[in-house]
Amino acid sequence: MSAWLPSAPCSRVCVESVGSPAAVPRALVRLAALLAVLVFGIVLIPVVGRLAAVWRDRLTRTWCRTIVRATGVRLRITGAAPPGGGLLLVANHISWLDIPLLAAVRPARMLAKAEIRQWPVAGVLTASSGALFIQRDRLRALPRTVERIADSLRGGSAVVVFPEGSTWCGRAQGRFRRAAFQAALDAGVPVQPVHLHYRFDGGAATTAPAFVGSDSLLTSVWRVLSARALVAEVRVEPVLGAGSAPDRRTLALAAETATNGAATNEAADTGTAVVETADAHRRSTDAHGMSANPEAYAHL
Repeated sequence: MSAWLPSAPCSRVCVESVGSPAAVPRALVRLAALLAVLVFGIVLIPVVGRLAAVWRDRLTRTWCRTIVRATGVRLRITGAAPPGGGLLLVANHISWLDIPLLAAVRPARMLAKAEIRQWPVAGVLTASSGALFIQRDRLRALPRTVERIADSLRGGSAVVVFPEGSTWCGRAQGRFRRAAFQAALDAGVPVQPVHLHYRFDGGAATTAPAFVGSDSLLTSVWRVLSARALVAEVRVEPVLGAGSAPDRRTLALAAETATNGAATNEAADTGTAVVETADAHRRSTDAHGMSANPEAYAHL
C-alpha cells in the first residue's frame, strides 16, 4: 500500500466476540433472510431504475432498512437529510452495515475502492448503485476523483464519502481527510454530517459490527448475524450549508466536530464511555501490540 493512504490502529483484537454454539441457528435464519432480501432487490434493480426519482429513492430506503433488519439489527434514525439536490454525505466508518444505514437516510452514490467490484454480491450492488470507484494506490488519480465527485454533486446527486479513509472499531474516530470536501466547495453544495453508532439494546456500546484489520467480509457478516439485540443508531446532524466554510480544511473540521459531538451526546445518553480521539486510541492500541491496518472498505 502507498504511504499516503490513511490507516486506523484498530485490529481484530478490538472486536468483541459475540458468537456461541447456541447462536448458530439464529444466525442461519438471519443469513437466509438477508440473502432473500438481497436477491429480491437485485432482481428488481432494472424495474426500479425506470421509476421516477421520488419513488426510486423511497423504495431504495425501504430496501436498505429491510437489509439491516434482516441481519437482526434494530435501526434507529434521528434527524433527516435534505431530500433533493446535490449533497455530500460524510460519516464515521465502522462496518459494512454503514452502507445500507446511510442509504436508509438518503440514497446516494458511494465513493468506493476499486477492489469492491470483485466482491461477491456486494460488488454487484455497489456497481449498480452508480458508485464512484477509486484506485486508492494512485495518488495522481486524486484530483480527477475530486472532479468526478463535484460533477455528480452539480448534477443533483448525493454522494457518500467516509473521510476517515479507513474503518475504525467504534471506540475511536479518525481525522477527516479533506479532499472530498473540496468537491463540495467546487460544486457549491451542502455537507451532511452523519454519526454512526452501534450498541446493544439496553445501552452498552459494542464493537461487534466493526469490519477492521484482517477481518474478512464473511467473518464480519457472521459476527453480526450471530449477535443478539444489536442496535444501529444513525444521527443526522445539522447540515453544513454551501458557503458555510471558506476552505476544505475548515469544512472538514466542522464535519468532524459535528460527528464527534454526536458521539459525546450518545455517551451521555447511554452512560457509556466517551469515544476516544484518534491519537489517544492509537497510543492505547500500540501499547497493547495492535498493528495498524487500513484494510476493508477504506475510502478516500
